[in-house]
Amino acid sequence: MARAKSFVMHMTGGPVELPSTILGIREALPERQRDEFNAEVEHAEAADLPLLLARWAMRIPAEQDAAEADVVGRVKAGDFSGVTFDNESDDAWRSAG
Repeated sequence: MARAKSFVMHMTGGPVELPSTILGIREALPERQRDEFNAEVEHAEAADLPLLLARWAMRIPAEQDAAEADVVGRVKAGDFSGVTFDNESDDAWRSAG
């Protein structure tokens, strides 16, 4: 079975490829976060590692972060221009936060 060499996260500016190995994630994180990452990985149960690695990979700075922050800031300020809602489907998956 072929293994993924990266996570792909879809953001406002398009897909972002992030490392999916412990070493790759550690090296891509800002230095100030690496000790916390190491401690979590070293104490994680094996079954918890995939989710833990994905969560930490999402903290890696990406080129699209500024565009994402802009959209979130506008929506929090009440500006929904350019935002579309899918009123036709079951929206039980949506977060209330």
